[in-house]
Amino acid sequence: MIPLPPVWVLTATPHAHGRGPSRVSCETLDTRKEKEVKTDIYEQITAKIITQLEQGVRPWMLPWSAGHPAGTISRPLRCNGQPYNGINILMLWGCAMERGYAAPIWMTFKQAQDLGGHVRKGEKGSMVVYANSMTRTETNEKGEDEERSIPFLKGYTVFNVEQIKGLPAHFIAPLAAPLEESARDAKAEGFFRNLGADIRYGGSSAFYAIAPDYIQMPAFATFRDREAFYGTLAHECTHWTMHEKRLARDLGGKRFGDEGYAMEELVAELGAAFLCADLGLEPEVREDHAGYIESWLKVLKSDNRAIFTAASKASEAATWLIEKGNGGAA
Repeated sequence: MIPLPPVWVLTATPHAHGRGPSRVSCETLDTRKEKEVKTDIYEQITAKIITQLEQGVRPWMLPWSAGHPAGTISRPLRCNGQPYNGINILMLWGCAMERGYAAPIWMTFKQAQDLGGHVRKGEKGSMVVYANSMTRTETNEKGEDEERSIPFLKGYTVFNVEQIKGLPAHFIAPLAAPLEESARDAKAEGFFRNLGADIRYGGSSAFYAIAPDYIQMPAFATFRDREAFYGTLAHECTHWTMHEKRLARDLGGKRFGDEGYAMEELVAELGAAFLCADLGLEPEVREDHAGYIESWLKVLKSDNRAIFTAASKASEAATWLIEKGNGGAA
């Protein structure tokens, strides 16, 4: 597992109405000892996901229990149409399902104003985070000034378009009708074919074999439906990106069931959900993966930043696959 740098500490208090940024401070561990931490965003988000997993709910599967009148299945979108990445996907998907939002579009209080809209009185915003670094001049042991790069995590508040009045019609009106099922199948087939992966069909198990570098899939006809087939293939293709010839992702797994293995399976679960969202496909929960929930809970309870790492790695894998599958040079 690749934890985030230990100097990253976020304290944030979201505004109920979003008039201005959340109060965020970036502190070193020494400074943290001297100040009261009101909210740890890592602990807050991880605790929420743990609660959902303990209830048997996978939060990355929640968005497909409701329709999206503002478009087909997608990742959460910024007001300019760009998708959110990493942990922000899970945060906004979770907020949307809790509050019953069907539209996938989110924006800040000021962005809403700039577009001629206004947030309804009493509406509560949702937190998203942004990672960056700043440079600070410090004196070293020799008494010399040196530049030090300090990573930080910044939180800010966004609102779903269903919380905002007066926006241009295209933010809430239905988009053009989605492709027919037959066309969507053709698109998916073309996408996975473009990846260039060695995909072999047969048997009763789906897996990725890293040493010989191939994906094994049961025959299409053996799946319950096409959604199950493409969701499973997306999962295995996410594993496929871990190879050293591609993203060289090594989370430390040495044997079945250990922490690194559980982390890689979590990355593949999230990556498949993100990839299916980008392809307009509806993933299905794989019953053969139910046993992973216990190992995921163990990892999340021992490290409240593990879900951030997993979401970031999954987002990286999904983006790489989308670029390659759509004919890019990933």
